[in-house]
Amino acid sequence: MLTRWKWAALAAVMAGALSHAQAGTVIHKDHDPDILWKIVHQKCAQGTRPCTVYDSTHRIALLHSIEGRGQYLLIPTDKLAGMESPALLVPGQPNYFAEAWKYRDRVAASYGTPIPEKMLSLAINSSKGRSQNQLHIHLDCLAPHVREILDRYNSRIGPSWSVLPETIEGHHYRALYLATLNASPFLVLASSLADPESEMGNHTLVLAPLGSGYALLDDRAQDVDRASGEELQDHACHAVKSDVSFEAKDKAAK
Repeated sequence: MLTRWKWAALAAVMAGALSHAQAGTVIHKDHDPDILWKIVHQKCAQGTRPCTVYDSTHRIALLHSIEGRGQYLLIPTDKLAGMESPALLVPGQPNYFAEAWKYRDRVAASYGTPIPEKMLSLAINSSKGRSQNQLHIHLDCLAPHVREILDRYNSRIGPSWSVLPETIEGHHYRALYLATLNASPFLVLASSLADPESEMGNHTLVLAPLGSGYALLDDRAQDVDRASGEELQDHACHAVKSDVSFEAKDKAAK
């Protein structure tokens, strides 16, 4: 999630893509929840920056976020609000998580140093835990303490959803093991819900490597929990400094 001054900076990036009436207007997140869509639709679609990638064939764009040196946002080129979008449940939709994971090397490239793949992650916030109304998946480092929790309960994460024995950021995430990313995590989540069309928007999803596959984490917005899976990421990417210690732990565990 972006702070107010960072949204002002992002508005400056958008100045050339806005209409004459809007040009020069300062846009804050409170006033324009569609700024990501405007960047992709009005600038990137025209072949101009700031998108790192604009792929009309796969219907995705990749934007280097202004928050965090190595964070990228995978954004559909179609107008999709977010988790609650019915189109995510329609067969034939791009597998946005798989597309985002293809660009994971961009995080390390931004830092100019290798980052262990196990320290990378993808996250999408719920409709209640986001500030923008254009679907975007956050690609960035995983918080080290989250990595430790996943490693600690690795053996308990299986092909059926189960609540992790330990809370993360005070929230009760449930986890599921995915051997591959062939199936869209959106469809995987939907298959576990009684009424996906009305329930999806309240959920957040986080994906992180787990052994030979992946851990898919899910939390649901309720009470003070806004279900922002992005909270499990580390936009300062402390893994850049701690990768040696993680490698040492891996060797010690073998």
